[in-house]
Amino acid sequence: MRRGWWAALALGLLRLCLVQANFAPHFFDNGVGSTNGNMALFSLSEDTPVGSHVYTLNGTDPEGDPISYHISFDPSTRSVFSVDPTFGNITLVEELDREREDEIEAIISISDGLNLVTEKVVILVTDANDEAPRFIQEPYIVLVPEDIPAGSSIFKVHAVDRDTGSGGSVTYFLQNLHSPFAVDRHSGVLRLQSGATLDYERSRTHYITVVAKDGGGRLHGADVVFSATTTVTVNVEDVQDMAPVFVGTPYYGYVYEDTLPVGGCAPQPASLPDASCPDPWCFSVTGSDGAFEINEMSGDISVMQSPAQLQREVYELHVQVTEISPVGSPAAQAIVPVTIRIVDLNNHPPTFYGESGPQNRFELSMNEHPPQGEILRGLKITVNDSDQGANAKFNLQLVGARGIFRVVPQTVLNEAQVTIIVENSAAIDFEKSKVLTFKLLAVEVNTPEKFSSTADVVIQLLDTNDNIPKFNSHYYVARIPENAPGGSSVVAVTAVDPDTGHWGEVKYSIYGTGADLFLIHPSTGLIYTQPWASLDAEATARYNFFVKAEDMEGKYSIAEVFITLSDVNDHCPQFGNSIQKKTMVLGAPVKIEAIDEDAEEPNNLVDYSITHAEPANVFDIDAHTGEIWLKNSIRSLDALHNITPGRDCIWSLEVQAKDRGSPSFSTTALLKIDITDAETLSRSPMAAFLIQTKDNPMKAVGLLVGTMATVVAITVLISTATFWRNKKSNKVLPVRRVVRKRSAPAPRTIRIEWLKSKSAKAATKFVLKEKPPNENCNNNSPESSLPPRAPALPPPPSMAPSTGAAHWTVPTVSGSLTPQQSQLPPNPKTMGSPVQSTLISELKQKFEKSMHSKAYF
Repeated sequence: MRRGWWAALALGLLRLCLVQANFAPHFFDNGVGSTNGNMALFSLSEDTPVGSHVYTLNGTDPEGDPISYHISFDPSTRSVFSVDPTFGNITLVEELDREREDEIEAIISISDGLNLVTEKVVILVTDANDEAPRFIQEPYIVLVPEDIPAGSSIFKVHAVDRDTGSGGSVTYFLQNLHSPFAVDRHSGVLRLQSGATLDYERSRTHYITVVAKDGGGRLHGADVVFSATTTVTVNVEDVQDMAPVFVGTPYYGYVYEDTLPVGGCAPQPASLPDASCPDPWCFSVTGSDGAFEINEMSGDISVMQSPAQLQREVYELHVQVTEISPVGSPAAQAIVPVTIRIVDLNNHPPTFYGESGPQNRFELSMNEHPPQGEILRGLKITVNDSDQGANAKFNLQLVGARGIFRVVPQTVLNEAQVTIIVENSAAIDFEKSKVLTFKLLAVEVNTPEKFSSTADVVIQLLDTNDNIPKFNSHYYVARIPENAPGGSSVVAVTAVDPDTGHWGEVKYSIYGTGADLFLIHPSTGLIYTQPWASLDAEATARYNFFVKAEDMEGKYSIAEVFITLSDVNDHCPQFGNSIQKKTMVLGAPVKIEAIDEDAEEPNNLVDYSITHAEPANVFDIDAHTGEIWLKNSIRSLDALHNITPGRDCIWSLEVQAKDRGSPSFSTTALLKIDITDAETLSRSPMAAFLIQTKDNPMKAVGLLVGTMATVVAITVLISTATFWRNKKSNKVLPVRRVVRKRSAPAPRTIRIEWLKSKSAKAATKFVLKEKPPNENCNNNSPESSLPPRAPALPPPPSMAPSTGAAHWTVPTVSGSLTPQQSQLPPNPKTMGSPVQSTLISELKQKFEKSMHSKAYF
């Protein structure tokens, strides 16, 4: 007992020593520029794409234990990287931005399962040219006096680029090279160019577009340059440097017969270009003979006498404006002539009249789109000016008519009848505007007063049927299931006629070869199936017809409708026959096929399976192709016979074909498989051919037809060549046609006998030799192994002489395949197989069945 206790204590101490002797793993330090190791002095560009593999942690464990890698970050910072714990691959998972964070602290660790070693690393984020220059302290507005010397500095712009190196250096230039300003490319100081001047009177504001461009750099592997623009607004400050200037010259004044003394005035005749800081000025007038005076401050000229007392019809006055300097002395001055005429009073403006007197509003109702050039006869407008001479002359024009109408006449003296004519019929559209409103303006031509008057013309438009119904689409596409019941809605079409009232009512109809199964509601445009319609995607999957939208007057438009039937799984797979017979050669499959008449996938996709087989471990089936194989363990007929209870050569399977639709349909069929091997086929080419054509008897028919066609073609060629040779050899041709009486044909018995002997000789060449029965095959008859002989040849037809018209009869040759007794002892390797007899019988049955269903001859 004590010995067992000491043994356990020693084992525990040994384990403790082994644990204590486990050394911790460590990273490799590969130095600067390495992409694997412990990330010492590792740097990464800020334009590195997220998801990139940027580094590989690399370390080892002294004991060779598996190691794992980890990386972590301070909770207050972003987790920028992730690591593959097995391979140590570090992947960037967050975007980098050096301007926001130029270094990243991380804790990397390596562990062998028992020991954990951690290291704190700092990853430097290197700069990429990803920042554009940015102007600070915008907007820039500068006030500069207009007399600033050329070359003077006026302002300094400043842009900052947060990148480093060449990408952070900023240079400046002006976008407009023809500006009177220049900028220092390094400091951003704006100066007035040498030889340039500012002029407040010519331009009070200048807009300078300054472009800041960085020095360029790499970004995502390409050289890029960023720039920014700003606008400096330079307001020019006015300086007193211009003399007064009269504006609006020449000046004319008029005194009318009813003007009162100290009344009429002229417009302000002068202005100072230095308007922002003008000096005071005063006006004076000469040549007035005391009839006129001028206000020294405003420049208004007033008549001081009654017009009846004035001696002249025209007065030529000279008005002088003098600028007063800040010290009170006269400075710059200007003189301008003023012409004043004494005229009769033009005191009657043009006036519009209707049927009941003066009128300033005229209304009319008319149909839209009248003929171009038509006169608006419903408007009875007269215009009159009661003045005489030039004062009674005025022009007529339409204001706001937008070229739709024109007025006649355009110039009137005293009085005229106003006529308005349609100029643009298309623009008179009820659907665009139900009311047209414009003004008729009469303004005097040769009078200074330019008296005028206006009248409103309002036209109420009446709607006509000038629009056709229009569909909101040229094509309508719909899809309905094929099992949709009669009367199901398919698609709604919409056509709009902008006309109003009964003109805008739309009726729908459909027509076309595909419209027989559908109806349309004449008012709503809803297309639905006929109540008796039975849709079938397998018969017709798509329908195409036209829909017509028509208004009350027969104006119409047409759209096309495309309807596709969605396939529904309504057909089950069908085999060609419920009982099928196949011949299988060892090593090769037999194929079954079922057809599903559904129109679309997956409804018409068929999967195959064996539902019942006895025994169940003989065959495999490909679910998609329907190919049936023997299991890999069965490689010979003997192996096949050994696993079947009756040692049969023919097996029956129940196969199922199931589609992939929902719900799914399936069909079963009984398949009988006759199995042979390739060795048996190689002994007799005829047997091989019969097996190949067993499942397709038309292949044998095709071979026979091809052989006959070749023989016929050769015969025709030989006959043609013989005919032309004989024709060329005849030197003298008979002048008249000689008809000779054909003698009675001889009996054809000799021919038949010759054919019989010929066929008998040919039949001996195709003798099928029988092999002794196999022990593994079920032989129902234990008698002779030789098959029964073929029946004898049929008797020759009777050759009775024909009394009527000769009937052509086709001579036939009958033969049989009979076994030929060999003089040598039977050799199992050279004797035929009982499969041959079965194949001949089965091929004959299929051929006869095929000939009944398909008449090729």
